[in-house]
Amino acid sequence: MEVVGAYRIFERSESSRKLLYSEYYGDGDSKGYDAVRDIYGKDSVLKLECIGHVQKRVGIRLGKLKASNKVLGDKGKLTDTFINKLQNYYGIAITDNVGNLLQMQRATIAAFAHSCSSAKHPMHRQCPEGKDSWCRYQRAISCGQKFKECSAGLPQNIIKIIQPTYMQLCDHDLLKKCLHGRTQNANESFNLLWTIVPKNTFVELQTLRLGASITLIIFNDGFHGLLEIFHELGIVPGEYTLRHFLTLDNERIITSKRQSLTVTKVARKKIKSFQKEKI
Repeated sequence: MEVVGAYRIFERSESSRKLLYSEYYGDGDSKGYDAVRDIYGKDSVLKLECIGHVQKRVGIRLGKLKASNKVLGDKGKLTDTFINKLQNYYGIAITDNVGNLLQMQRATIAAFAHSCSSAKHPMHRQCPEGKDSWCRYQRAISCGQKFKECSAGLPQNIIKIIQPTYMQLCDHDLLKKCLHGRTQNANESFNLLWTIVPKNTFVELQTLRLGASITLIIFNDGFHGLLEIFHELGIVPGEYTLRHFLTLDNERIITSKRQSLTVTKVARKKIKSFQKEKI
C-alpha cells in the first residue's frame, strides 16, 4: 500500500501541482523509494533518511549482535541500558550537527568512545574540548580540575567486538543523508484519523473521506474549526458544545507544550528503557 501511495503522489505532482519532487524521505525500507526513484528520469529523486529511524538502527543492530554473541550479554558488558544510552548519544550527535557532515561524523564516533570510556581506559580524546563541551572530562580539564570517572564503561575486548557494527552507522554516505535533520514524526499526526474512523473496522469510502476531512479540520484549526461546518449545515451549537470544544482545544495545546519539554522527553526515554529491560 505504501509503494502504491508513494507512486501516485509522485506521478500526479507535475500535472496537479506543476512541480517535481526532488527528494524522498523514508526509513530503511527502500520499496517505496524504488517505485519513484526514476519516475522523472533516471535517478531523478534522491533518497534522504529519517534521522529518527537511523538512530533506531543503533539499538536494532547492537541488539542483534548481542543476541548472536553470548559473550556480550553478561553483566557489565553490552546491556540494554548501555545500548539505549549509546543510541541516544548517537541521535544527539546527529541533531546537534545538522548541515555539517564532517562534524557530524566526528560527533557520532566521539559519542561511542565517550560511552565506552572507563577509569582504567579513558577515551575522551575525540570529545570536544573547552568549558562548553558536553563531555564532563573535557570540561574538568579546561578548568584545571581532576576528573573522577564514575562510569564503568566497557571492557576492551567487548569494545573490539561491537565497534565494527557501530562504525557502519558512522559511514560518510549514511550520515550524508541525515544532513537535513528532519524526521517522519509529523507523519504520525495521521494517526488522529483512527480516533475518528477506527482502522480495525471496515468502512465505505464515503465514510473514510468524511473522517479524513474532519481529521484535517481538527488538526489545523482544532475542534473550533468544526463550528463553521455546523453553521453551513444550519446547526446552531449549544453552550455546552462550545464549552466542550474550547476545553478540548486548550487541553491539546497544554499537552503539546508539556510533551515538548526536555524533562518530559527524558522521562519518556527512561520509561521506554525500563519497559525494554522488563521485557
